Amino acid sequence: MDENRLNILKESRREISRLQLLSAFFEEDAVYKIYLRSQVIHQMFENNEELDIEKLDLFHVQFTSSVIELLRKIKKSNEKNVSLIYDEVHLNEELIAQMNNQLFSEKAFHLDKLKQASKVNLSLRRLFEVLSDLSTDFPFSKNINAFSSRYAKDFFHAISPDELGLLTNYDPKNTYVSSYATIERKLMGLLCKQEFQTEFFCGLKSGQLVAEVYKFLDIDRYFLFFPSRNLFLFCDLSVLNKIDLSANRSEKEKLIQELAYKNDKLQANAAAQKTFIPKEIIDLLEENYLKISDINFIDHLNNFDVQANILKAMLKTDLF
Repeated sequence: MDENRLNILKESRREISRLQLLSAFFEEDAVYKIYLRSQVIHQMFENNEELDIEKLDLFHVQFTSSVIELLRKIKKSNEKNVSLIYDEVHLNEELIAQMNNQLFSEKAFHLDKLKQASKVNLSLRRLFEVLSDLSTDFPFSKNINAFSSRYAKDFFHAISPDELGLLTNYDPKNTYVSSYATIERKLMGLLCKQEFQTEFFCGLKSGQLVAEVYKFLDIDRYFLFFPSRNLFLFCDLSVLNKIDLSANRSEKEKLIQELAYKNDKLQANAAAQKTFIPKEIIDLLEENYLKISDINFIDHLNNFDVQANILKAMLKTDLF
């Protein structure tokens, strides 16, 4: 066997091996059929030395090489698109992780606001006793201001200085004053009547200043605790009508579920996108297969320039 024939057969095997890898990657019938047919053609030349081996080389130049280049171009384009999809998945995962951490903080917030309400109720009960006894004892529970310091940034509603000014404005004649606190007289009366049973309603912040709003358990009344001045006043919620005080932070859980569902869809799309071949390319590959399946194609190989040129033209399209 002459060296030229050996080299052509060797290179033919390489081309068919490349086509086999692409066939396995795309799992597309049209590609697989072309791969199988190319094997048959190669075997036919390898087993028949009387056939012009140059035609095998011409076959690969006109058909196989163009198919391989086309599929590689599609593969590269798909991988770029898949990379973008996974970038979005990664960003969503980071956002989910951040919100999961916030949800953990939210659980701590809900637990600590119960503790804070208990501290404030106990402090107000002691304040009542201090005022009644004309005592100078310190009425506030330990670390009563720690709650606002910890949660104001993420969980308190932002209000304007004017709104805070309206909420903290009062007539001194209508208050009880001790060495440590100031409280509206009617508020103290209502607290005694309701046995100091209140719950934390919401937090407010304006710049570096914070305030806590509490609600009586059995009636629709509210009062404000202004820690920087240890001030307790009735709270008129109409001042805060621009704020959605019913905002439910559990919306984060809904968003987490939506992002997780979106990621599932993105990953499914990525798997499909990875091996996607446009229909017009598949149609062309099918036409290519029919050409090389013609039993007389070897005799007409030199006349297949038009089809080969169509295939090569696909490489210059804007599909990728």
